[in-house]
Amino acid sequence: MDGSTLTLRARVRACLRMCDAAQKVACVHSLYADWQTESVPLGDAMLAENIDQPGQPPGLVLVPPRQVPRRRMDTLAGRAALVHALAHIEFNAINLALDAVYRFPAMPREYHSDWLRVADEEAQHFSLLAAHLRSLGKAYGDFPAHNGLWDMALKTAHDPLVRMALVPRVLEARGLDATPLIAAKLHAANDANLIEILARIERDEIGHVAIGNRWYGWLCSQRGLDPSATFRQLLAEYDAPPLRPPFNLQARRRAGFGEDELAWLASLQVLQPERGG
Repeated sequence: MDGSTLTLRARVRACLRMCDAAQKVACVHSLYADWQTESVPLGDAMLAENIDQPGQPPGLVLVPPRQVPRRRMDTLAGRAALVHALAHIEFNAINLALDAVYRFPAMPREYHSDWLRVADEEAQHFSLLAAHLRSLGKAYGDFPAHNGLWDMALKTAHDPLVRMALVPRVLEARGLDATPLIAAKLHAANDANLIEILARIERDEIGHVAIGNRWYGWLCSQRGLDPSATFRQLLAEYDAPPLRPPFNLQARRRAGFGEDELAWLASLQVLQPERGG
């Protein structure tokens, strides 16, 4: 059967299940291209099956976060470990964006369009990082990695409001905070290509966090909830990763965080100064 005749959720499920990284990337690009031509039917809104673990390369070893190798910038091995960690984040981000479509089929068509675009851009990011990793003599799967991002996907699988609150607005927003710090250290290592890749990723990720903010706000409005108060409640209820400074307030503003939330984050930044190390 021609893949273009399958429903959206069937095609998303196929991409989620793929283990080979290159095949997953190709699957996502093909799906998004077909979606843009309106040749992919939505199908029904019933959840056919749970996907508790998406496909991943068979050689990839997952360990607790504290067991992931340290990533020093001043050695080739350390920089390769860093690039591998970034590639793993983007690989997980592909699956998270696909799962946002698969898990919540009753959301509006515009929601699916947004998250399919995110998946497509995350696949582009992964390809850029995987190519750079190969230039350093390594490949994706050569280092241990952790599964923290997907763990949060499972914790938020029951409600799109919780998913939008805690994945794009917490986990992806943390990436906005971390990127300037990583780029500053890479300048000393003279890795201009990786700095350029990170700049591209940051531009796109601002848009991804903005999409999360948009749909979180939409869902709060639908349910008559105060976004700021609900967000703080969900942080505690779901034991989300702590919000640690320094915060990239400029990038967060561009991603749609309101001035009240930015002021709150700024207050946390004063109360919890940046950790050394």
